Amino acid sequence: MTAAMEQLVAHTILQGFDAMYGRFLDVTAGAQERFEAKNWPAVQQALKTRIKFYDHHVGLVTSQIQIMLGKRYANHTFLMGVKASYEDLLLDYPRYEIAESFFNSVYCRIFEHRNINRDKLFVHSSQEGRVPPYPTSLTRLYNTGAGLHSLLDRILDDTPFTLEWQDKARDIQLISQRLHRELGVAITSQPVIEMIREPFFRNKAAYLIGRLRIDDDRSIPLVFPVLTTTDNTLYIDACLCDVDDVSILFGFARSYFMVYAPAPAALVHFLNELIPNKTQAELYTAIGCQKHGKTELYREFLHHLENSDDKFVTAPGIKGMVMSVFTLPSYDFVFKIIKDKFAPQKDINHATVKEKYKLVKEHDRVGRMADTQEYRNFTFERHRFSDELLQELLEVAPSIIKVTDDQIIIKHLYTERRMIPFNIYIEQANDDDLRHAVDEYGKSIKQLAAANIFPGDMLFKNFGVTRHKRVVFYDYDEISYMTEMNFRQIPPPRYPEDEMAAEPWYSVGVNDVFPEEFRTFLLINPTVRKLFNELHSDLFEPKYWQQLQQNIKNGVYEDVFPYRSQLRLHKLQA
Repeated sequence: MTAAMEQLVAHTILQGFDAMYGRFLDVTAGAQERFEAKNWPAVQQALKTRIKFYDHHVGLVTSQIQIMLGKRYANHTFLMGVKASYEDLLLDYPRYEIAESFFNSVYCRIFEHRNINRDKLFVHSSQEGRVPPYPTSLTRLYNTGAGLHSLLDRILDDTPFTLEWQDKARDIQLISQRLHRELGVAITSQPVIEMIREPFFRNKAAYLIGRLRIDDDRSIPLVFPVLTTTDNTLYIDACLCDVDDVSILFGFARSYFMVYAPAPAALVHFLNELIPNKTQAELYTAIGCQKHGKTELYREFLHHLENSDDKFVTAPGIKGMVMSVFTLPSYDFVFKIIKDKFAPQKDINHATVKEKYKLVKEHDRVGRMADTQEYRNFTFERHRFSDELLQELLEVAPSIIKVTDDQIIIKHLYTERRMIPFNIYIEQANDDDLRHAVDEYGKSIKQLAAANIFPGDMLFKNFGVTRHKRVVFYDYDEISYMTEMNFRQIPPPRYPEDEMAAEPWYSVGVNDVFPEEFRTFLLINPTVRKLFNELHSDLFEPKYWQQLQQNIKNGVYEDVFPYRSQLRLHKLQA
């Protein structure tokens, strides 16, 4: 009877996963229709809907199992039997790796993230490294011996789009010129190109992704962003053939792609060959399997710990009033915890902070907000913490930290890609890098605002600089929707004495924002002030923000290109 129940529970979990992933694929499959119809509000809604499926189905399966078992699920032998039965079900299963993560999520939900024991979870995969065969061919190979023009023509003809190309011959010519200019003699008279069959969709673009083989041992990535025109035709906007440029496309500050992937391991394996500087965690997350990306990130963290010996320390930068941040100097991520008590000027609570982070997860991040992963009861080895850091954490968040002889357990934390704090970066930057950084800072604010995000606290310490020198926002406790804010001009003083008064002579509402004040609290450094005034002085004008609000209300979504402007083949009115 026990064995039969173990198998029944295992089947229940896998059926719940199948139901979740089926709905995930259904929403993903609608991406092409939304793209061709230019239904950008539906694109944003689909992103949120798809993210919510996971937790919803974990909750359904958890409730079902609790009803089936009552209190019997707490038995260690029984739980190990369920896991063993689940492993058997996954032996020939095409999505085994994501199904393992789903099992972990159900287990943690049942036990409310307590009683977490590594042998009861898939901390490491039961089928490490197996790449299941794709249900159909993942890629198309173009190697007929024809020239580059002919291959590109076939590639565009083979896309599943129902819209016509605006000028296919023109785009092929431009792509060919770009490749010859970038690669020169590396392009042979009989090139071989391999393209993923399914387009990738995100925001207002589709992406055709593959590789150009240079020789038997060498290939380069090949990405063609596809945009729509006002006359409902398509055109290739750019040609990306550099690993760094493609890596930026899959960056941690961007929304997840919609790409139909019934067996994601094979897709991730192919992408990893194109951009080897991206980890499994990053690639799974980029294609929308962010919960499994979280699992992979944890596995990568454990591997890093085994191969390092430095200690966790407080992260560089000005300490926050809401979050405490620490890191391992040799590791590329930071860990963020919410303090028990906030500074008096922070009129928010813990629940609000968590909602802000959830908002960022589900919103279009336009390459300007860092993605985060949320963990509960995260365990560290105590000897890896510096005494100073442990003392600080116990002072600011004692309610969520448990210390034993050999462990530190943190009840709730976020992980986030480590960046150089913007305020530190500009202090060390040369003239060219400073100008670029100030321009990037202004662009990040503008692009977030156009995507209906008002950062709230725009102090330099709340932004970071990536290895590609992009400026990204990472402090979310004060963000709001642009449409909720009231951008105002400061009224003229009634009397000369008004300007000397300690209190303003005008009323100020909760959501009132006075852009002209940005100069006062942001631009203390005269060099930075001069550059900002030159590059982004429009941010000081209420009418600029009001126009963005009107655009959002009218459903006007600005173009934000995840690649450098010089990579664009031509500029058309989309």
